[in-house]
Formats: sequence, structure tokens, C-alpha cells
Amino acid sequence: MLSEHHRRLPLMAFAGLSLLAALWGGVVRLGWTLPPLAPSLPGSHGPLMVVGFLGTLIGLERAVALQRGWAYGVPLFSGLSALTLLSGLSLEAAQILAVASSLLLISIFIVLYRQQPSGFFATMGLGAVLWLVGNSLWSFGYLLSQVVPWWIGFLVLTIAGERLELSRLTPLSHWDRLKFPLTVAIFLSGLVASLLAFSSGVWFGGLGLLALAFWLVRYDVAWLTVRQKGLPRFMAISLLTGYVWLGVGGLLWMGFSDFFDAGPRYDIMLHSIFLGFVFSMIFGHAPIIFPSVTGLRVPFREVFYSHLVLLHLSLLLRIGSDLVMWMPGHRWGGLLNVLTILLFLANNAFSVMQGRFEAEKST
Repeated sequence: MLSEHHRRLPLMAFAGLSLLAALWGGVVRLGWTLPPLAPSLPGSHGPLMVVGFLGTLIGLERAVALQRGWAYGVPLFSGLSALTLLSGLSLEAAQILAVASSLLLISIFIVLYRQQPSGFFATMGLGAVLWLVGNSLWSFGYLLSQVVPWWIGFLVLTIAGERLELSRLTPLSHWDRLKFPLTVAIFLSGLVASLLAFSSGVWFGGLGLLALAFWLVRYDVAWLTVRQKGLPRFMAISLLTGYVWLGVGGLLWMGFSDFFDAGPRYDIMLHSIFLGFVFSMIFGHAPIIFPSVTGLRVPFREVFYSHLVLLHLSLLLRIGSDLVMWMPGHRWGGLLNVLTILLFLANNAFSVMQGRFEAEKST
């Protein structure tokens, strides 16, 4: 009989396939000569990354935590949404599956909140609501540029909620804790305002992102763990640098809110958060999350710093080039972003194999 971990592997495969397809489509969008594989692939780069990869990954993590069979519908539906996009059969079906996935994710957080009423579950549940709104807007035919702020909200609040849970380990005053929901309220006000006055809403949302970044930098427990060695320090550095990119993203939203539709400025407003913030979080948490989902150990290796450093350097090249409209730097920076993620996957796969070899050698 297959173990619980083995039953999760097809869902992990959905996430992996979505990530690789999104990266391929991203390289084509950058202007590099690659076969498109499918006509819709370049245009599906965003949904494949947010719904197919990140939605499946977050949904699988939450389903494992809840330990109820129906909860696995979240990664199943988001993975099937990505497969439907890749097949090119029906955009509408892919959108409906994405909406279904987000509805189930909200249900997970309702159950978790009832079991343990807390601010962090409320924050992550609110993130799931933003994912539902974004997926619904996508299915109603809104432009992806109008959908993306809601998708970003989903990711930002999911991560911020997880960090809020750990903030209990640090002594905070009542006012310090109250600042967190205030920053979230500013960000949410911007998202709602964007439905009526898009540019103004983006500006206000950027202010919320900047305020949230300041809160995370100031109060995250990472300032305690960065003094340690090995994995705790690597995680802390990943988190703190990611918060800096979140703040940069907020500033860019405020500075270029009139350009949140296309072009180089739109590119940096998105990727400063999707790459700089979100992937810094993924890099830092992967050695913990991956074993909990797959049952495979990912021992920390110093080589992990290679993909973290390359992420930030390549993103600096991309954003700097976009700011001065230097397209060769934009293309090379984007390609290096993709290679960084592939290096991350390779480093973690090598760590798993080395860990298994060392375990077998010691027995």
C-alpha cells in the first residue's frame, strides 16, 4: 500500500510541471528564442505561476497540516487548472477550477480558525479570500494587470500570516501588534479602491506593502535566528532580504502606479515581489516545507547560498535595466532569474540525494 507521502507526489508533480512551464513561458516572453511548446504558454506565464505552482504548493501544505481528505481538493483543482491551461482546451474551465481551489482553501482556514482562533489564521484566511477575488476577476474577463494585485495580496498575506504566528516568540507591546492589522487594512483598502480607480488603488496598495515590509523587518523573529548558524541563519537571511524586496515593491507601486498595465515598469512592480519577496521565502522555507510534504530530508548545505545570492543579483540587474530602459540587461536579468530557480531545484535535489547517501552509509 502506498504511504501518505507517496500519494502526495502527483500533486507535487502538478506544482513542478506548472513551475517549469511558467519558466519556459517567461523565457519566451523575455524575447529569447525558444519553441513556445503551446501557443498560449507565454500568455499563461502568470496564471501558471500563481495558480498552478504557488496555489498548488500552498494548498498542499495546508492540506497536510489539516489532515482531512477533502482539503487535498485545493492542490488538485489548482493543478488541474494549470493542466487545462497547458492543454489549451478551455480557458473557462481553467478559471473555474482556480475559483473552486480558492473556495476550498478558504474552507481550510475556516476550519483551522475554529480549531484555534488566532490572528495568523485570520490573516492567511484573508489571503485565501484575496485569491478567490483574483481568480473570480480572472474568470470574469478582467485584464491580468487588474487581477495581479489580488494574487499578490494572496501571497503576501499568506506569508505574513505565517510570520505573524512566529512573532509570538518575541516580546511585542499591544501597540506593536496593532500595527500589523493596520498595515493590512491599508493594503486591502488599496485593492478595493483599485476596482473603482485603478491607479489610485495601486498607489495606496503600495503604501500598505511598504508599511507591512517595515513591520516584518522590525518585528520578525529572524533577527534572533540570524545570529545562529546553519539553516536558521540561512532562513533568516532569506526572510530579511525578502522583506527588503517587499518594501521595494511597495515603493515601485507608489512611484509607477500609472504604469501598472504593461512595459518595463510594470515588469519590475511585479517581479520585485514575485521573485524578490516570494522566492526568497520559498528558498528559506524549502528545507522545512519540502520534508513535511514529501517525507524526504533536505539537509542544509552551504551551497544553498549560491541560489539566494544569484536571485538578488539577477533581480538587481533586471530591475536596474528596466529603470533605465536597457533591454539587453532586462533580457539577461530575466534569464538569470530563471536559471536561479533551476539552480535552487538542483541544489535541493542534490541535498536530498546526499542526505539519503549519508543515512545509508551510517546504517
